[in-house]
Amino acid sequence: MTHQHATGSFASMKDIEGLREIANRYDVLICDIWGVLHNGKTPYEGADEALISFRAGGGKVVLLSNAPRPSDSVYERLENIGVKKNICDAIVTSGDLARAIAEDYSAAGKVGCHIGPAKDAPLLAGIGAEFTDSLARADYILLSGLYDDTTETPSDYEEFIAEALACGGKHGLPMLCANPDRQVQFGEKIIYCAGAVAERYEQRGGEVVWIGKPYSAVYDYVKIRIKELGRAKEGAGAQEGAGAQEGAGAQEGEPRLLAIGDGAKTDIIGAANARLDALFISGGLAAIGGDDLEIKSATLLASENTHAAWVMQHLVW
Repeated sequence: MTHQHATGSFASMKDIEGLREIANRYDVLICDIWGVLHNGKTPYEGADEALISFRAGGGKVVLLSNAPRPSDSVYERLENIGVKKNICDAIVTSGDLARAIAEDYSAAGKVGCHIGPAKDAPLLAGIGAEFTDSLARADYILLSGLYDDTTETPSDYEEFIAEALACGGKHGLPMLCANPDRQVQFGEKIIYCAGAVAERYEQRGGEVVWIGKPYSAVYDYVKIRIKELGRAKEGAGAQEGAGAQEGAGAQEGEPRLLAIGDGAKTDIIGAANARLDALFISGGLAAIGGDDLEIKSATLLASENTHAAWVMQHLVW
């Protein structure tokens, strides 16, 4: 069966049994965390081993997350959940970029208002930016999530949205959305993320700066980190069988990249926009499994006007 590279026309997606089947086509994995490595509470069996095995073969792994916290705090979170160590060479989060933007705003004398849960406190730690609890005093909003994502929904933020629109100009106070995800799986539940509130704000006419997947800036940042890490493999012969086929998004002498994720709106659209091959993990947020995995997954992705080269229900080696 033919499959789709991001640089070609859509043919079909190929269901694979394990990452080992395609590992020699790629030098670097850009892998999502939540929905691929764990469900918010427990690890997915075999997912961490898949990344460890890829690294053992000479590949590099960069974890790319829409977590609205700095990458350093994500390592601790993964360890607490029970994900094995040594799964990656670097972590990049939307929180990293949000912190950098907040620092730039602070340098320009702007005061922010943070909306989000206490667990996102590391987002603000040590950046020296000024924040206020008053929207009337704020120059912008830094949205990292719902105050209580286990009980609240975006509907609970209608009053906040109205006030934020009234406090700014034509498009309200500028909102930095540090997590574009609309929803994620948390154990057996689906909970709302910052992106769901930011989407409502934008629909009401508010100005939103989206930080993270699927937007291009975070992929540009990841590529910078990959260059800093150095190439995992050099040329087609760096790993046994590596000459089988070149991954999408790679020019001669550049590492071949594969994006892995469970979010159609974030991971897969982001990979397509960045002209990268994508491996769709169907058993995460979409909860697709069973027979006809390719057809069901391709139908879902087509409904978002996107596609992936490969599909697996869960990431395994």
